[in-house]
Amino acid sequence: MKFIVSSSALLKQLQSINGVVTNNPVVPILENFLFEIEDGKLTITASDLETSMITELPVEARESGRIAAPARILLDTLKNLPDQPVTFTLDEETYTIEIASSNGRYKLAGENATDFPRVPVVKGSAPVEIPSSSLARAINKTIFAVSTDELRPAMTGILVQLADNQVTFVATDGHRLLRYRRSDVGAGQTANIIIPRKAFNLLKGALPSEATPVTVEFNTSNAFFSFNQMRLVCRLIDERYPDYENVIPVSNPNRLIIGRQEILNTVKRISIYSNKTTHQVRLRLAGSELTVSAEDLDFSNEAKEVLACQYDGEDMEIGFNARFLQEMLSNIDSEEITLELSTPNRAGLLMPTTPDDNENILMLVMPVMLNNYV
Repeated sequence: MKFIVSSSALLKQLQSINGVVTNNPVVPILENFLFEIEDGKLTITASDLETSMITELPVEARESGRIAAPARILLDTLKNLPDQPVTFTLDEETYTIEIASSNGRYKLAGENATDFPRVPVVKGSAPVEIPSSSLARAINKTIFAVSTDELRPAMTGILVQLADNQVTFVATDGHRLLRYRRSDVGAGQTANIIIPRKAFNLLKGALPSEATPVTVEFNTSNAFFSFNQMRLVCRLIDERYPDYENVIPVSNPNRLIIGRQEILNTVKRISIYSNKTTHQVRLRLAGSELTVSAEDLDFSNEAKEVLACQYDGEDMEIGFNARFLQEMLSNIDSEEITLELSTPNRAGLLMPTTPDDNENILMLVMPVMLNNYV
């Protein structure tokens, strides 16, 4: 069986799904791409059992057939070929693959396509459409706060809450919590699903920059994302997500408004002098001044900066992990941020002072205990 395809077009499609392929998969066949040819169309699948990505492209072919092609050697070959039509000859009895370019021939060993795991199919789900830009933004705003603690599997994914007139994305690692809500996307149904971090990372890399509708479907065990010629199927995390709404403090009488870039730059500088284990910086709020300081007693390092701000509340001092603050401040777009506080031992709420239309971002960060030494 033969087919002819542009080397650069094939490389582009393979690179878009290659992130699924792991180096030491549970089943050796998963080191391969599954090639399926039917009606002049090549369908390529990559899988790690938990997540699968499928892409399609037109090819010149007169026959149908299937074979598993080794991912790494195929990608390395195509990367080093100039853009040209290449001819693939597949032997479905010996599973050998021969690639012919304008001035060379390359032979590699494939595997039996029937050994490749089947990709789940969605049945009976009502599809939800989300613009690619909104989905990409939701992933970017939450994914950095996802937990890596495998002992708490629910928190290793992003909770997606679908409602009639809004979609909410939630991520937490126990130290900080991100809630991203869009009111311009209605699901027309109510559901809570937990998408693994790897699936959303792969989706983020594959989403097109131009406006494209992404169709989302799901059943009790899997979620399905499709756009253009691309499909992603992932197994849902079947765990109960923490009741995050109860963690968000309701009464926060102390309110700070300050320039985002200004406080971000200060935290970056001050954190250089913080303890390398705790990364602790302290914020002292008094009148219209914010004092940001840090000390590392082990090395006698200390630093302090004073910033002008708008502050409405009682004088107080609170400690935060500088790395968490930096990440959160870097993921807000507005020129000014609002920090709402109650007491030094309760979570602070960080949000844009002027939120975008149809978008609500809430960031919660837990404080670190201060040692009040002089």
